[in-house]
Amino acid sequence: MHNSNELNVCRVCGAKQLEPPWGNDGLTPSYEICDCCGVEFGYEDMNLNALKKYREKWIENGAIWFREKEKPTGWSLDEQLKNIPAQYR
Repeated sequence: MHNSNELNVCRVCGAKQLEPPWGNDGLTPSYEICDCCGVEFGYEDMNLNALKKYREKWIENGAIWFREKEKPTGWSLDEQLKNIPAQYR
């Protein structure tokens, strides 16, 4: 069983989402775009290897927000990355 908090975060960057990016079952992607890292849920994060590569590239490029206007005041990359469920780190 998935923790509901784990379901509502991006598996790549740990950003909190309004709706579960992979559905309530954790298996059905929404194909929405993460405001933070810009990943398309169900495409670039379709398996562990792909999402780790996407994360690495995003961080190497400065962890720039895809939709900068959505970036919270006082945002911390290190704190946000802690939101990523253990099985996707």
